[in-house]
Amino acid sequence: MNTLPREEYPRPDFVRNSYQCLNGEWDFAYDDQNVGLSEKWFQGKSLDKKIIVPYTYLTELSGINEQDFHDVIWYRKKVKVERKISNGRVILHFGAVDYTSDVWVNGIHVLHHVGGNTPIEMDITGELDASGTASVVVRAEDDSFDFQTARGKQYWKRKSEGIFYTRTVGIWQSVWIEEVPAVSLKYSRVTTDLDQRMVEMEFALAGGKKAELEVAISLKDTELMRSTVQIINGKAKVKYWLDNQITLDWHHQESWIWNPENPVLFDYEVRVKAEKNGDVTDEIKSYFAFRKINVMNGRILLNNRPYYFKMLLDQGYWRKSLLTAPTDEDFKNDILNAKKMGFNGVRKHQKVEDPRYLYWADKLGFLVWGEGPSSYEYSESAVEYHTKEWLEVLRRDYNHPCIMAWVPLNESWGVQEIQDRQDEQAHSLGLYYLIKSIDQTRLVISNDGWTHTKSDIISIHDYEPKEEILKKRYGTLESILDTFPGGRPLFAKGYHYHGEPIMVTEFGGISYCKDGTEGWGYSAAENDEDYVERFRAVVEPLIASEEIQGYVYTQLTDVEQEINGLMTYDREFKVDPEKIKAINDKAKVRG
Repeated sequence: MNTLPREEYPRPDFVRNSYQCLNGEWDFAYDDQNVGLSEKWFQGKSLDKKIIVPYTYLTELSGINEQDFHDVIWYRKKVKVERKISNGRVILHFGAVDYTSDVWVNGIHVLHHVGGNTPIEMDITGELDASGTASVVVRAEDDSFDFQTARGKQYWKRKSEGIFYTRTVGIWQSVWIEEVPAVSLKYSRVTTDLDQRMVEMEFALAGGKKAELEVAISLKDTELMRSTVQIINGKAKVKYWLDNQITLDWHHQESWIWNPENPVLFDYEVRVKAEKNGDVTDEIKSYFAFRKINVMNGRILLNNRPYYFKMLLDQGYWRKSLLTAPTDEDFKNDILNAKKMGFNGVRKHQKVEDPRYLYWADKLGFLVWGEGPSSYEYSESAVEYHTKEWLEVLRRDYNHPCIMAWVPLNESWGVQEIQDRQDEQAHSLGLYYLIKSIDQTRLVISNDGWTHTKSDIISIHDYEPKEEILKKRYGTLESILDTFPGGRPLFAKGYHYHGEPIMVTEFGGISYCKDGTEGWGYSAAENDEDYVERFRAVVEPLIASEEIQGYVYTQLTDVEQEINGLMTYDREFKVDPEKIKAINDKAKVRG
């Protein structure tokens, strides 16, 4: 079997030295009759297939590559845990398992999790045998016809079509084990205040209520400060004003402020010291950035200055592995290729992206709109699923400076009657304020594309291909507010424009076949010259508009039957990227 394990550290903003990768070959089986629980497969039943984790069985890289419906599946892997810490605790992690999952260790049930897009972790110390061996068994269930769960672009038919793609079932992000001391750091949350040159750090402890933390902050390998923090009742919060430690020159922002053109990252280390003897029991490494996104007088500001957003829609799919990147390098290359074409960010579409992608966006300088998958039916259960996962997303991704906005709803998916129904409007408002209650550092778009309720940006989806129509439509504020994107009003009933900034967040979608793939787009090009001209014709009217502050072009790559990417599904440029960049570079910031 082809083995291509992903071995990079899966949680790059909270790194420990103790890391044991469990990606690679696992035993695997379908449970189409759903008898595994009653027959107690978790107690040692032989599974008849092999699979390469973290790739779903529907992909080539999994070694199975079967597209039939198998909504209940089982995994097993025998693991010898490398114990190195006296009285240490062993934590088992899954990056994401779609959609519900149960985990057994040596026949003992240790966790039930609902939600296919967020991380799972569990303490399995007590379940290990005397030799430190663990038989890890996972049962995953993903109902292909449940429209209340957050399924995003995953299709409910066997063959993908239209705007929907092949499903993902089961483990689709990395699996790993780490050993942590009895008293260790559970998480850290970092909020920076650019105007005050201040960084606020919050810490939570696991396995104890009291400890002493040693915090060290550095910039470009130069230590700026070192401080001691007392943990009381399991938590601590501390603020540091870094201009007291180093000259942060407001007039030379490139030396200390993060932006896509100059992504400056500060590193920090946290050491947990034992209460009795002061020995270091735990150590994590991470980073943060000074980056500010806000709206003032109807303008979107990045670091207190107007900024023009030239972004791409990115579905985050790969031909051989669907939602899971084949390698970590593929995340990096997608960002570098987008930057070669003159784009400064992406809207991740209907996908909670792997933290490794966000790490590379932080490091390389690339803005991200974080968007969760939608459901397709509105119900009490759908609200519960959606809200629970958003809380987990915010916890996981809060520290990534690349994220500038959150998109909880898209094109009224899952809230199809939001135009008139007050309960669906309330759900949109609830998500907006829920996110704001946790994260004041980013913008929130209530319902991307149309029928907005409360929203920090009024976003429009418009696949009109004709330049003259776009010039007229986006020539004045009045004509913009009179548009009906997708035949729908910009605002839900009872909601109105109050001077919010406006962006066109889906447009273009020009199809152009370069690799023999049959498919579709919103308009079609005949050759390279025609393609570049069509791209220019839809981009320049937005650049020329005094009211539009940025755009999100559809899309980075072809995906299955969609051939409307700037690159093929296999990441080959369709035309010279410099020609695309030359058009994007015409965008000018307006004060």
